[in-house]
Amino acid sequence: MARNTYKVDEAYEEEFNLRQLMVASSYVKRYAGKMIFAIILSGLGGIAGLFGPVITKKALDEAIPNKDMHQLIVLVFVLVGVFAVGILFTTIRSYTMINVSQKIIYDIRKDLFEHLQKLSFQYYDDRPHGKILIRVVNYVNSVSDMLSNGLINVVLETLNLIFIVIFMFAVDVQLSLIIVLGVPVLAFFMSWIKKHQRRAWRAVSNKNSNLNAYLQENIVGARITQIFAREDENAEIFDELSGECKDAWMWAVRYSNMVWPGIDIIGVIVRAAIYLCGLVIFAAGSKSLGTIVAISGYAARFWQPIMNLGNIFNGFINNISYLERIFETMNEKITVDDAEDATQMPPIKGNVTFENVHFSYEEGKEVLHDVSFEVKAGESIALVGPTGAGKSTIVNLVSRFYNVDSGRVLIDGVDISKVTLKSLRSQMGIMLQDSFIFSGTIADNIRYGKLDASLDEIKKAAKTVCAASFIDDMQDGYDTEVKERGSSLSQGQKQLISFARTLLSDPAILVLDEATSSIDVQTERALQNGLNAMLEGRTSFIIAHRLSTIRNCDKIMYIDDGGIVECGNHDELMAKKGLYYKLYTSQLDDIA
Repeated sequence: MARNTYKVDEAYEEEFNLRQLMVASSYVKRYAGKMIFAIILSGLGGIAGLFGPVITKKALDEAIPNKDMHQLIVLVFVLVGVFAVGILFTTIRSYTMINVSQKIIYDIRKDLFEHLQKLSFQYYDDRPHGKILIRVVNYVNSVSDMLSNGLINVVLETLNLIFIVIFMFAVDVQLSLIIVLGVPVLAFFMSWIKKHQRRAWRAVSNKNSNLNAYLQENIVGARITQIFAREDENAEIFDELSGECKDAWMWAVRYSNMVWPGIDIIGVIVRAAIYLCGLVIFAAGSKSLGTIVAISGYAARFWQPIMNLGNIFNGFINNISYLERIFETMNEKITVDDAEDATQMPPIKGNVTFENVHFSYEEGKEVLHDVSFEVKAGESIALVGPTGAGKSTIVNLVSRFYNVDSGRVLIDGVDISKVTLKSLRSQMGIMLQDSFIFSGTIADNIRYGKLDASLDEIKKAAKTVCAASFIDDMQDGYDTEVKERGSSLSQGQKQLISFARTLLSDPAILVLDEATSSIDVQTERALQNGLNAMLEGRTSFIIAHRLSTIRNCDKIMYIDDGGIVECGNHDELMAKKGLYYKLYTSQLDDIA
């Protein structure tokens, strides 16, 4: 794969979108009670801490000059008590917010996963899986703290700032005004840095997404990489993508690291101004040393919540691009969904009808054009034709994995667009060429479509499809643990397990899409009795390039040019000596 394929950055909204935070706040509202409790604790702890400078002022202006040891000791104990209360409340608040943060992660990830499961095949066809995965795992982790501690800290630091202003103005108005004069300078600085930060962190999000997509695909395709000795080339591409991540991160951190020093410098200048003005005025006798020290203490406290708000703002800027991606996925339209008035699909008998069906994956490129046919219950239908003719598309429409552009697909006279997907698909069995095996035991994989199946039922299904022999030879039999995607099994073994899984689900309509492609001819012959058992009494659609396997089907449809070119049983189509005849005889010639 060309390296530029992975360097296509996803588009972001140009401006900071407050709407994203408003949508995200719906998750925060679920834990409003705990967050209010945390705010109260933090507020009380913050107010308690604000008495520190007042107590210090009293000690400097009264207790120490008057040599009143009793008053000084009392003030010291009060000061220690004030700080102890603040630490206790902060600890409880921290534990509460960790709990809230984890629950928000759980809720968002749960909703995101459930939504992903409802998205159509088209969504996954159009996107690298790594870019989807990073949203569910990394992005949700990144934004969770922003949605919990971030939002609550905005409230807390704002309240803290208000209380600080009240306390310091209560001590001295003139010196407090010097502190406030630094705010416009800070506002200008934050406004300037905001734009650069947002652009930089969007770049980080894109580069991480590109890297994750490439990494995920290469892990899955590791065998192909080694087969074609592509290790060096892939390492070079990975190094380039990783370098872009590093460069983007360093560029973003450069702006983020300018925030707190900027605020700190402004704070130091203001405090210097307080001492300078205070000492000049103090020299004139109008300000006490305790007042200057107290105001200086409040000045330090005044800039602390502002610095904290700056860091929170930093976090918002850093994570808002992740939030956009999460909610972009959640807002992805579910194109194949239950209609508002959808009903339950009655028990399927198996009559399937296509009425003037048109379908295209891309606008202007029709795959099926005005396709009409009727299949009676219990019939077996083979679909043959050149690659890309629309064979798999037809069976995908029967299962309603895609919506037709126009026309109707009916099962037993019921328009399948009018019934719930669950009630439709639960009565269908689909065997694909790529037999997906989940991590877990072999028994778990076979009972995947029927969770209440007993071990005897599982064994019976496996025996029917000739899978029992190799399963019994395994060390733990049906309890044998298989690895992710069934990597410890051969392709033929995976297909046989998939056959058993499909048979156990007892579908009314069966779809076999190149289902025996990885099974050797000898096993396929032995499997034929099992296949006959699966097909008996069921409407079945079979796609097979090995035409010898579909000779006994009730109907064979030759699909080409977006429609059904020929239709009949094997003998009828051979007698016509048309396209099917040519295809069948060419295979015989190849075998010969």
